[in-house]
Amino acid sequence: MKLTNRKFSTLKTYGLAILLFGCTLFLSVLLNKGIIKQYFPFTAIILLTIVTWFLYKREQQSLNSIGLNLKLKNLALLPLGLLIGSIAFLIAKYLRALYLDETFNVSLEINYNNILYALYAILPTVAVEEFLFRGYLFKKTIEISSVTRANIIFSILFMLIHVLDENVLKNPGAIILLTISIPVGHLLFATALLKSKSLFLPIGIHLGNNWATRHLVTTNNDGESIFYVTNNVGFNTWSSFILFVLLWNSFFLLVTYVIWKWNSKKSF
Repeated sequence: MKLTNRKFSTLKTYGLAILLFGCTLFLSVLLNKGIIKQYFPFTAIILLTIVTWFLYKREQQSLNSIGLNLKLKNLALLPLGLLIGSIAFLIAKYLRALYLDETFNVSLEINYNNILYALYAILPTVAVEEFLFRGYLFKKTIEISSVTRANIIFSILFMLIHVLDENVLKNPGAIILLTISIPVGHLLFATALLKSKSLFLPIGIHLGNNWATRHLVTTNNDGESIFYVTNNVGFNTWSSFILFVLLWNSFFLLVTYVIWKWNSKKSF
């Protein structure tokens, strides 16, 4: 009887969380329009924070369970993560350039306003994803199961929201790339959360990575990125493409391992 009650309580908790998160996202879509979307696109983050606070409150806990407080130590994890995410991407792109004999260039004319504003514009999306996939439900799954099972479940869910896209599904290469890369990304972000005990670090790393893909290193010399690559190489065979994808993701697995080992010796 106790086991049955515990399972029912767990299912009720998951159901409530999914319902509240769903309502939150629906409401944010209705509110996040026009001038609000342009100047203050944080409706979803605010609502998700409130819902997450409520879910922890009903369990006599607080947002400290995912390290969301205004302590300087935790707040500093956001810019730290931004540096880790952007520098890791920069190194990965440079290694790609060396491997494929591409040429790295510094943009002579850089639109700094657009590049800096992009950090502000991208932050809401990555923060929402971190709340949903490395937040309350992820930690709850670890509590009732294990870290391994939680990572498997949420890496698959995280991958599916990226792959189940009309444009992606038309491109077999994109499907393969995302099917491999997105779970690796989840593992990186989840490791950052578990080792720092704060959602600020994975938000920062996620932000740094997404910003870097658009504004740190690109293939266009249009002033929208700090570096650009010429002699960009395409892949003529599936074997060469898949090998590159594996090598690319191996680097980010190495970054994940470094974060894991770094924190085991010295706390963030």
